[in-house]
Amino acid sequence: MRLSSRIALAFGACVPLLVVAFGWLLLHLVAQDLRAHQDAQLRARATIVAKNAKSYLDVAGTDHPVMEQARRQRVVNSARDVGVRLTAPGGTVTAGPRPDPLPSLPHSAPSPVTVSSGDKDWLVLSQRVGAAKEGTTPNLWLFSPDTVDDELALVRRRVLTGAALAAPLAGAIAWAISTRAALPLRRLQRRTSGLDPRTSAARLEHSPTRITEVDDLAYTMQTVLTRYDEQVARTGEALATARAFAATASHELRTPLMSMRTNLDILAGHPDLDPTDRAEVLDDLGREHGRLLGLLVMLRALAQGDLVEADAFASLDLAEVVDASVADLRRAHRDAEVATHVAMGLRVHGWEQGLRSAVDNLLTNAWTHGRADDGTARVEVTLRPSREPGSPAVVLTVDDHGPGIPAERREEVFQRFLRGPDSPGSGLGLTLVAQQVALHRGRIIVLDRPDGRPGTRFELRLPATGVRDVEGTLPLLQRDWLTGAGA
Repeated sequence: MRLSSRIALAFGACVPLLVVAFGWLLLHLVAQDLRAHQDAQLRARATIVAKNAKSYLDVAGTDHPVMEQARRQRVVNSARDVGVRLTAPGGTVTAGPRPDPLPSLPHSAPSPVTVSSGDKDWLVLSQRVGAAKEGTTPNLWLFSPDTVDDELALVRRRVLTGAALAAPLAGAIAWAISTRAALPLRRLQRRTSGLDPRTSAARLEHSPTRITEVDDLAYTMQTVLTRYDEQVARTGEALATARAFAATASHELRTPLMSMRTNLDILAGHPDLDPTDRAEVLDDLGREHGRLLGLLVMLRALAQGDLVEADAFASLDLAEVVDASVADLRRAHRDAEVATHVAMGLRVHGWEQGLRSAVDNLLTNAWTHGRADDGTARVEVTLRPSREPGSPAVVLTVDDHGPGIPAERREEVFQRFLRGPDSPGSGLGLTLVAQQVALHRGRIIVLDRPDGRPGTRFELRLPATGVRDVEGTLPLLQRDWLTGAGA
Protein backbone atom coordinates (compact mmCIF):
# COMPACT_ATOMS: atom_id res chain seq x y z
CA MET A 1 0.00 0.00 0.00
CA ARG A 2 1.32 3.44 -0.89
CA LEU A 3 2.27 5.95 1.75
CA SER A 4 -0.37 8.42 0.52
CA SER A 5 -3.08 5.74 0.86
CA ARG A 6 -1.92 4.90 4.39
CA ILE A 7 -2.04 8.59 5.36
CA ALA A 8 -5.51 8.98 3.79
CA LEU A 9 -6.85 5.97 5.70
CA ALA A 10 -5.29 7.22 8.92
CA PHE A 11 -6.85 10.66 8.52
CA GLY A 12 -10.16 9.14 7.43
CA ALA A 13 -10.25 7.13 10.66
CA CYS A 14 -8.85 9.75 13.04
CA VAL A 15 -10.80 12.83 11.94
CA PRO A 16 -14.27 11.35 12.67
CA LEU A 17 -13.06 10.20 16.06
CA LEU A 18 -11.79 13.70 16.78
CA VAL A 19 -15.08 15.21 15.58
CA VAL A 20 -17.06 12.85 17.83
CA ALA A 21 -14.76 13.54 20.80
CA PHE A 22 -14.98 17.29 20.43
CA GLY A 23 -18.72 16.94 19.72
CA TRP A 24 -19.20 15.11 23.01
CA LEU A 25 -17.35 17.88 24.82
CA LEU A 26 -19.43 20.46 22.96
CA LEU A 27 -22.66 18.65 23.93
CA HIS A 28 -21.59 18.66 27.56
CA LEU A 29 -20.86 22.39 27.51
CA VAL A 30 -24.04 23.23 25.54
CA ALA A 31 -26.15 21.18 27.97
CA GLN A 32 -24.75 23.12 30.91
CA ASP A 33 -25.37 26.43 29.18
CA LEU A 34 -28.94 25.54 28.14
CA ARG A 35 -29.89 24.37 31.62
CA ALA A 36 -28.39 27.46 33.21
CA HIS A 37 -30.29 29.63 30.71
CA GLN A 38 -33.61 27.85 31.37
CA ASP A 39 -33.13 28.07 35.13
CA ALA A 40 -32.29 31.76 34.89
CA GLN A 41 -35.39 32.46 32.75
CA LEU A 42 -37.62 30.55 35.17
CA ARG A 43 -36.22 32.41 38.18
CA ALA A 44 -36.64 35.75 36.47
CA ARG A 45 -40.23 34.92 35.55
CA ALA A 46 -40.88 33.65 39.10
CA THR A 47 -39.82 37.02 40.53
CA ILE A 48 -42.40 38.88 38.43
CA VAL A 49 -45.16 36.32 38.96
CA ALA A 50 -44.55 36.18 42.72
CA LYS A 51 -44.93 39.98 42.98
CA ASN A 52 -48.22 39.97 41.06
CA ALA A 53 -49.42 36.89 42.96
CA LYS A 54 -48.82 38.63 46.31
CA SER A 55 -50.73 41.67 45.06
CA TYR A 56 -53.61 39.42 44.00
CA LEU A 57 -53.67 37.53 47.33
CA ASP A 58 -53.93 40.83 49.19
CA VAL A 59 -57.37 41.53 47.63
CA ALA A 60 -58.56 37.96 47.06
CA GLY A 61 -61.78 37.17 49.04
CA THR A 62 -62.49 40.85 49.79
CA ASP A 63 -65.36 43.04 48.67
CA HIS A 64 -63.48 44.45 45.71
CA PRO A 65 -64.30 42.04 42.91
CA VAL A 66 -63.23 44.40 40.14
CA MET A 67 -59.78 44.92 41.68
CA GLU A 68 -59.53 41.19 42.40
CA GLN A 69 -60.32 40.33 38.79
CA ALA A 70 -57.81 42.86 37.46
CA ARG A 71 -55.00 41.60 39.68
CA ARG A 72 -55.86 37.98 38.84
CA GLN A 73 -55.55 38.84 35.17
CA ARG A 74 -52.23 40.50 35.85
CA VAL A 75 -50.95 37.22 37.37
CA VAL A 76 -52.08 35.33 34.28
CA ASN A 77 -50.52 37.86 31.90
CA SER A 78 -47.19 37.89 33.76
CA ALA A 79 -46.80 34.14 33.30
CA ARG A 80 -46.59 34.35 29.49
CA ASP A 81 -44.72 31.21 28.28
CA VAL A 82 -44.53 29.50 31.70
CA GLY A 83 -47.26 27.71 33.55
CA VAL A 84 -48.59 29.02 36.89
CA ARG A 85 -50.49 27.35 39.68
CA LEU A 86 -51.47 29.57 42.62
CA THR A 87 -53.60 28.41 45.55
CA ALA A 88 -55.68 31.23 47.00
CA PRO A 89 -58.58 31.57 49.41
CA GLY A 90 -61.03 31.80 46.54
CA GLY A 91 -59.66 28.82 44.64
CA THR A 92 -56.72 27.84 42.49
CA VAL A 93 -55.44 30.11 39.76
CA THR A 94 -53.84 28.31 36.79
CA ALA A 95 -52.42 29.65 33.55
CA GLY A 96 -49.98 28.74 30.78
CA PRO A 97 -48.61 25.30 29.89
CA ARG A 98 -48.74 22.74 32.65
CA PRO A 99 -48.00 19.02 33.02
CA ASP A 100 -50.93 16.77 32.15
CA PRO A 101 -51.57 14.75 34.17
CA LEU A 102 -50.29 16.85 37.04
CA PRO A 103 -47.47 15.00 38.83
CA SER A 104 -46.65 15.18 42.50
CA LEU A 105 -45.31 18.69 43.00
CA PRO A 106 -42.25 19.31 45.17
CA HIS A 107 -42.94 20.97 48.52
CA SER A 108 -39.64 22.82 48.54
CA ALA A 109 -38.05 23.87 45.24
CA PRO A 110 -36.50 27.35 45.57
CA SER A 111 -34.35 26.30 42.58
CA PRO A 112 -35.81 24.63 39.51
CA VAL A 113 -36.15 20.86 39.68
CA THR A 114 -37.14 18.36 36.98
CA VAL A 115 -40.33 16.29 37.16
CA SER A 116 -41.77 13.91 34.60
CA SER A 117 -45.31 13.77 33.29
CA GLY A 118 -45.92 11.08 30.76
CA ASP A 119 -43.02 11.12 28.29
CA LYS A 120 -42.17 14.78 28.86
CA ASP A 121 -39.94 16.51 31.43
CA TRP A 122 -40.83 19.78 33.16
CA LEU A 123 -38.89 22.28 35.25
CA VAL A 124 -40.78 23.20 38.43
CA LEU A 125 -40.10 26.00 40.93
CA SER A 126 -42.19 26.56 44.09
CA GLN A 127 -42.50 29.54 46.47
CA ARG A 128 -44.59 30.77 49.36
CA VAL A 129 -46.26 34.12 48.72
CA GLY A 130 -48.92 36.27 50.25
CA ALA A 131 -50.86 34.91 53.17
CA ALA A 132 -48.97 31.64 53.31
CA LYS A 133 -47.60 31.21 56.79
CA GLU A 134 -44.13 30.11 57.74
CA GLY A 135 -43.91 26.31 57.66
CA THR A 136 -46.95 25.86 55.41
CA THR A 137 -46.81 24.26 51.99
CA PRO A 138 -45.92 26.38 48.97
CA ASN A 139 -48.84 28.13 47.27
CA LEU A 140 -47.13 29.18 44.00
CA TRP A 141 -45.67 26.82 41.37
CA LEU A 142 -44.16 27.73 38.04
CA PHE A 143 -43.82 25.20 35.20
CA SER A 144 -41.59 25.29 32.13
CA PRO A 145 -41.10 22.54 29.51
CA ASP A 146 -37.59 21.01 29.68
CA THR A 147 -36.43 21.39 26.05
CA VAL A 148 -32.72 20.77 26.71
CA ASP A 149 -32.83 17.13 25.63
CA ASP A 150 -34.55 17.98 22.35
CA GLU A 151 -32.03 20.69 21.56
CA LEU A 152 -29.15 18.38 22.51
CA ALA A 153 -30.58 15.65 20.28
CA LEU A 154 -30.51 18.10 17.39
CA VAL A 155 -26.87 19.05 18.12
CA ARG A 156 -25.99 15.36 18.49
CA ARG A 157 -27.44 14.52 15.09
CA ARG A 158 -25.51 17.34 13.48
CA VAL A 159 -22.26 16.25 15.14
CA LEU A 160 -22.71 12.69 13.89
CA THR A 161 -23.58 13.96 10.43
CA GLY A 162 -20.44 16.10 10.46
CA ALA A 163 -18.35 13.11 11.56
CA ALA A 164 -19.82 10.95 8.78
CA LEU A 165 -19.07 13.62 6.19
CA ALA A 166 -15.60 14.33 7.64
CA ALA A 167 -14.38 10.75 7.13
CA PRO A 168 -14.36 10.64 3.30
CA LEU A 169 -13.62 14.35 2.99
CA ALA A 170 -10.60 14.16 5.35
CA GLY A 171 -9.38 11.01 3.59
CA ALA A 172 -9.61 12.66 0.17
CA ILE A 173 -7.87 15.85 1.33
CA ALA A 174 -5.17 13.86 3.15
CA TRP A 175 -4.63 11.69 0.08
CA ALA A 176 -4.24 14.73 -2.16
CA ILE A 177 -1.85 16.47 0.24
CA SER A 178 0.22 13.36 0.98
CA THR A 179 0.42 12.51 -2.72
CA ARG A 180 1.80 15.95 -3.40
CA ALA A 181 4.15 15.78 -0.40
CA ALA A 182 5.43 12.33 -1.39
CA LEU A 183 6.47 13.41 -4.90
CA PRO A 184 10.15 14.00 -3.88
CA LEU A 185 10.19 10.59 -2.22
CA ARG A 186 8.79 8.90 -5.35
CA ARG A 187 11.32 10.69 -7.52
CA LEU A 188 14.07 9.47 -5.19
CA GLN A 189 12.65 5.94 -5.44
CA ARG A 190 12.67 6.09 -9.24
CA ARG A 191 16.27 7.31 -9.27
CA THR A 192 17.42 4.57 -6.88
CA SER A 193 15.41 1.70 -8.40
CA GLY A 194 17.90 1.34 -11.23
CA LEU A 195 20.98 1.37 -9.02
CA ASP A 196 22.55 -2.07 -8.75
CA PRO A 197 26.10 -2.04 -7.33
CA ARG A 198 26.73 -5.47 -8.85
CA THR A 199 26.01 -4.42 -12.45
CA SER A 200 26.56 -0.66 -12.61
CA ALA A 201 28.98 1.88 -11.23
CA ALA A 202 26.31 4.62 -11.37
CA ARG A 203 25.56 6.23 -8.04
CA LEU A 204 22.75 8.37 -6.66
CA GLU A 205 22.72 12.01 -7.76
CA HIS A 206 20.47 13.92 -5.39
CA SER A 207 19.53 17.60 -5.36
CA PRO A 208 18.35 18.94 -1.98
CA THR A 209 14.54 19.16 -1.75
CA ARG A 210 14.38 21.05 1.57
CA ILE A 211 12.36 18.09 2.90
CA THR A 212 14.42 16.81 5.80
CA GLU A 213 13.30 13.17 5.68
CA VAL A 214 13.86 12.85 1.93
CA ASP A 215 17.26 14.57 2.03
CA ASP A 216 18.33 12.46 5.03
CA LEU A 217 17.23 9.27 3.26
CA ALA A 218 19.14 10.26 0.12
CA TYR A 219 22.22 11.08 2.18
CA THR A 220 21.94 7.72 3.95
CA MET A 221 21.66 5.86 0.65
CA GLN A 222 24.65 7.75 -0.74
CA THR A 223 26.59 6.84 2.39
CA VAL A 224 25.57 3.17 2.10
CA LEU A 225 26.63 3.04 -1.55
CA THR A 226 29.91 4.77 -0.72
CA ARG A 227 30.56 2.29 2.08
CA TYR A 228 29.69 -0.51 -0.34
CA ASP A 229 32.24 0.79 -2.83
CA GLU A 230 34.83 1.07 -0.07
CA GLN A 231 34.17 -2.46 1.11
CA VAL A 232 34.29 -3.80 -2.44
CA ALA A 233 37.63 -2.06 -2.89
CA ARG A 234 38.91 -3.39 0.43
CA THR A 235 37.68 -6.87 -0.47
CA GLY A 236 39.54 -6.61 -3.76
CA GLU A 237 42.64 -5.48 -1.90
CA ALA A 238 42.29 -8.37 0.52
CA LEU A 239 41.95 -10.88 -2.30
CA ALA A 240 44.93 -9.35 -4.11
CA THR A 241 46.93 -9.44 -0.89
CA ALA A 242 45.98 -13.08 -0.30
CA ARG A 243 47.02 -14.01 -3.83
CA ALA A 244 50.23 -12.01 -3.48
CA PHE A 245 50.94 -13.67 -0.14
CA ALA A 246 50.46 -17.12 -1.64
CA ALA A 247 52.56 -16.31 -4.72
CA THR A 248 55.35 -14.60 -2.78
CA ALA A 249 55.42 -17.23 -0.07
CA SER A 250 55.59 -20.09 -2.58
CA HIS A 251 58.37 -18.32 -4.46
CA GLU A 252 60.49 -17.36 -1.47
CA LEU A 253 59.94 -20.55 0.51
CA ARG A 254 61.01 -22.77 -2.36
CA THR A 255 64.78 -22.24 -1.83
CA PRO A 256 64.93 -22.93 1.94
CA LEU A 257 62.55 -25.86 1.58
CA MET A 258 64.64 -27.40 -1.21
CA SER A 259 67.78 -26.88 0.84
CA MET A 260 66.15 -28.56 3.83
CA ARG A 261 64.98 -31.40 1.62
CA THR A 262 68.53 -31.90 0.33
CA ASN A 263 69.93 -32.05 3.84
CA LEU A 264 67.25 -34.51 4.90
CA ASP A 265 68.07 -36.71 1.90
CA ILE A 266 71.74 -36.65 2.89
CA LEU A 267 70.90 -37.71 6.44
CA ALA A 268 68.51 -40.41 5.25
CA GLY A 269 70.80 -41.74 2.56
CA HIS A 270 73.97 -41.84 4.67
CA PRO A 271 73.20 -43.27 8.10
CA ASP A 272 76.92 -43.78 8.72
CA LEU A 273 77.80 -40.16 7.90
CA ASP A 274 80.83 -38.74 9.67
CA PRO A 275 79.78 -37.01 12.92
CA THR A 276 81.44 -33.77 11.82
CA ASP A 277 79.60 -33.78 8.52
CA ARG A 278 76.34 -34.76 10.25
CA ALA A 279 76.70 -31.83 12.66
CA GLU A 280 77.33 -29.49 9.71
CA VAL A 281 74.19 -30.78 7.94
CA LEU A 282 72.09 -30.40 11.09
CA ASP A 283 73.44 -26.92 11.65
CA ASP A 284 72.48 -26.00 8.08
CA LEU A 285 68.99 -27.45 8.69
CA GLY A 286 68.63 -25.28 11.78
CA ARG A 287 69.65 -22.16 9.88
CA GLU A 288 67.23 -22.88 7.04
CA HIS A 289 64.45 -23.58 9.53
CA GLY A 290 65.09 -20.27 11.27
CA ARG A 291 65.17 -18.46 7.96
CA LEU A 292 61.92 -20.16 6.94
CA LEU A 293 60.22 -19.22 10.19
CA GLY A 294 61.45 -15.63 10.01
CA LEU A 295 60.28 -15.33 6.42
CA LEU A 296 56.76 -16.48 7.33
CA VAL A 297 56.62 -14.03 10.24
CA MET A 298 57.70 -11.14 8.02
CA LEU A 299 55.28 -12.05 5.24
CA ARG A 300 52.47 -12.16 7.77
CA ALA A 301 53.46 -8.72 9.12
CA LEU A 302 53.52 -7.25 5.59
CA ALA A 303 50.07 -8.72 4.89
CA GLN A 304 48.72 -7.20 8.08
CA GLY A 305 50.07 -3.81 7.05
CA ASP A 306 48.43 -4.12 3.64
CA LEU A 307 45.04 -4.92 5.23
CA VAL A 308 44.99 -2.66 8.30
CA GLU A 309 41.84 -0.50 8.60
CA ALA A 310 41.74 3.18 9.52
CA ASP A 311 39.89 2.51 12.79
CA ALA A 312 42.98 0.65 14.09
CA PHE A 313 44.78 4.01 14.32
CA ALA A 314 44.71 6.01 17.56
CA SER A 315 46.70 8.62 19.46
CA LEU A 316 49.61 6.96 21.29
CA ASP A 317 52.85 7.89 23.04
CA LEU A 318 55.72 6.84 20.78
CA ALA A 319 58.13 6.81 23.75
CA GLU A 320 56.23 3.87 25.25
CA VAL A 321 56.56 1.94 21.99
CA VAL A 322 60.31 2.62 21.80
CA ASP A 323 60.89 1.65 25.44
CA ALA A 324 59.04 -1.65 24.92
CA SER A 325 61.10 -2.49 21.80
CA VAL A 326 64.40 -1.68 23.58
CA ALA A 327 63.42 -3.86 26.52
CA ASP A 328 62.62 -6.79 24.19
CA LEU A 329 65.95 -6.42 22.36
CA ARG A 330 67.85 -6.50 25.64
CA ARG A 331 65.99 -9.61 26.77
CA ALA A 332 66.47 -11.44 23.47
CA HIS A 333 70.14 -10.44 22.96
CA ARG A 334 72.09 -10.17 26.17
CA ASP A 335 75.16 -8.84 24.33
CA ALA A 336 73.29 -5.79 22.99
CA GLU A 337 74.43 -2.48 24.41
CA VAL A 338 71.55 -0.04 23.90
CA ALA A 339 71.76 3.60 24.94
CA THR A 340 68.49 5.53 24.86
CA HIS A 341 67.64 9.21 24.95
CA VAL A 342 63.87 9.28 24.82
CA ALA A 343 61.66 12.33 25.37
CA MET A 344 58.30 11.41 26.91
CA GLY A 345 54.91 12.71 25.84
CA LEU A 346 55.55 12.73 22.08
CA ARG A 347 52.27 11.50 20.65
CA VAL A 348 51.55 10.34 17.13
CA HIS A 349 48.40 9.13 15.37
CA GLY A 350 49.29 5.58 14.53
CA TRP A 351 48.75 1.85 14.56
CA GLU A 352 50.52 0.59 17.67
CA GLN A 353 51.24 -2.93 16.37
CA GLY A 354 52.68 -1.57 13.11
CA LEU A 355 54.87 1.04 14.81
CA ARG A 356 56.10 -1.53 17.31
CA SER A 357 57.05 -3.86 14.45
CA ALA A 358 58.90 -1.05 12.64
CA VAL A 359 60.93 -0.07 15.73
CA ASP A 360 61.67 -3.75 16.49
CA ASN A 361 63.04 -4.28 13.00
CA LEU A 362 65.16 -1.11 13.11
CA LEU A 363 66.75 -2.26 16.39
CA THR A 364 67.22 -5.84 15.16
CA ASN A 365 68.82 -4.56 11.95
CA ALA A 366 71.25 -2.40 13.98
CA TRP A 367 72.10 -5.33 16.26
CA THR A 368 72.62 -7.70 13.30
CA HIS A 369 74.47 -5.51 10.79
CA GLY A 370 75.85 -2.71 12.92
CA ARG A 371 78.47 -4.44 15.02
CA ALA A 372 81.77 -2.75 15.63
CA ASP A 373 85.11 -4.25 14.56
CA ASP A 374 85.51 -5.86 17.98
CA GLY A 375 82.17 -7.66 17.56
CA THR A 376 80.21 -5.61 20.11
CA ALA A 377 76.68 -4.58 19.21
CA ARG A 378 76.26 -1.01 20.39
CA VAL A 379 73.06 0.85 19.44
CA GLU A 380 72.04 4.42 20.27
CA VAL A 381 68.31 5.26 20.16
CA THR A 382 67.07 8.84 20.32
CA LEU A 383 63.48 10.10 20.32
CA ARG A 384 62.91 13.85 20.22
CA PRO A 385 60.63 16.50 18.71
CA SER A 386 61.63 17.90 15.35
CA ARG A 387 63.61 21.15 15.38
CA GLU A 388 62.56 22.08 11.86
CA PRO A 389 59.90 24.81 11.40
CA GLY A 390 56.54 23.84 9.99
CA SER A 391 54.27 20.97 10.94
CA PRO A 392 55.11 19.33 14.28
CA ALA A 393 56.91 16.02 13.96
CA VAL A 394 58.57 13.32 16.06
CA VAL A 395 62.08 12.16 15.11
CA LEU A 396 63.38 8.67 15.95
CA THR A 397 67.03 7.91 15.18
CA VAL A 398 68.80 4.55 15.48
CA ASP A 399 72.63 4.63 15.24
CA ASP A 400 74.93 1.62 14.99
CA HIS A 401 78.70 1.07 14.77
CA GLY A 402 78.84 -1.13 11.69
CA PRO A 403 80.61 -0.66 8.40
CA GLY A 404 77.92 1.68 7.12
CA ILE A 405 75.90 1.69 3.90
CA PRO A 406 77.26 3.31 0.71
CA ALA A 407 75.23 6.31 -0.45
CA GLU A 408 74.34 4.67 -3.78
CA ARG A 409 72.77 1.67 -2.00
CA ARG A 410 70.76 3.45 0.69
CA GLU A 411 67.53 3.37 -1.30
CA GLU A 412 67.93 -0.32 -2.11
CA VAL A 413 67.94 -1.48 1.50
CA PHE A 414 64.15 -1.12 1.69
CA GLN A 415 63.51 -3.41 -1.27
CA ARG A 416 61.93 -6.81 -0.71
CA PHE A 417 64.17 -9.83 -0.12
CA LEU A 418 67.38 -7.83 -0.44
CA ARG A 419 69.87 -9.71 1.75
CA GLY A 420 73.57 -9.45 2.23
CA PRO A 421 75.77 -12.48 1.55
CA ASP A 422 75.99 -13.45 5.20
CA SER A 423 72.66 -12.04 6.36
CA PRO A 424 70.62 -14.44 8.52
CA GLY A 425 67.40 -12.49 7.94
CA SER A 426 64.59 -12.76 5.43
CA GLY A 427 65.30 -9.55 3.56
CA LEU A 428 61.91 -8.12 4.62
CA GLY A 429 62.74 -6.33 7.89
CA LEU A 430 63.52 -2.91 6.39
CA THR A 431 60.75 -3.39 3.81
CA LEU A 432 58.32 -3.71 6.70
CA VAL A 433 59.78 -0.53 8.26
CA ALA A 434 59.26 1.36 4.98
CA GLN A 435 55.69 0.06 4.77
CA GLN A 436 54.80 1.33 8.23
CA VAL A 437 56.45 4.70 7.61
CA ALA A 438 54.36 5.13 4.46
CA LEU A 439 51.16 4.10 6.26
CA HIS A 440 51.82 6.71 8.95
CA ARG A 441 52.54 9.55 6.52
CA GLY A 442 56.14 9.60 7.66
CA ARG A 443 59.60 9.60 6.11
CA ILE A 444 62.70 7.49 6.67
CA ILE A 445 66.22 8.18 5.41
CA VAL A 446 69.61 6.49 5.78
CA LEU A 447 72.54 8.72 6.85
CA ASP A 448 76.08 8.52 8.10
CA ARG A 449 76.66 8.89 11.80
CA PRO A 450 76.77 12.62 12.63
CA ASP A 451 79.91 12.22 14.80
CA GLY A 452 81.99 11.05 11.82
CA ARG A 453 82.59 7.58 13.26
CA PRO A 454 81.85 4.40 11.24
CA GLY A 455 78.25 3.34 11.31
CA THR A 456 74.77 4.04 9.97
CA ARG A 457 71.92 6.23 11.15
CA PHE A 458 68.29 5.47 10.31
CA GLU A 459 66.20 8.63 10.85
CA LEU A 460 62.42 8.21 11.00
CA ARG A 461 60.03 11.19 11.07
CA LEU A 462 56.33 10.93 11.92
CA PRO A 463 53.67 13.68 12.18
CA ALA A 464 53.00 14.60 15.83
CA THR A 465 49.44 15.00 17.10
CA GLY A 466 50.15 16.95 20.30
CA VAL A 467 46.91 15.66 21.84
CA ARG A 468 45.91 12.63 23.82
CA ASP A 469 42.94 11.75 21.65
CA VAL A 470 42.34 12.23 17.97
CA GLU A 471 38.83 12.45 16.55
CA GLY A 472 38.47 10.66 13.23
CA THR A 473 41.11 8.79 11.31
CA LEU A 474 43.30 9.66 8.36
CA PRO A 475 42.53 7.90 5.09
CA LEU A 476 45.00 5.11 4.49
CA LEU A 477 47.33 5.09 1.51
CA GLN A 478 46.94 2.57 -1.28
CA ARG A 479 49.63 -0.09 -0.72
CA ASP A 480 50.65 -3.50 -1.92
CA TRP A 481 53.95 -4.34 -0.28
CA LEU A 482 53.65 -8.09 -0.73
CA THR A 483 53.80 -7.77 -4.52
CA GLY A 484 56.34 -4.98 -4.40
CA ALA A 485 54.01 -2.24 -5.78
CA GLY A 486 54.11 -0.29 -2.55
CA ALA A 487 57.83 -0.58 -1.98
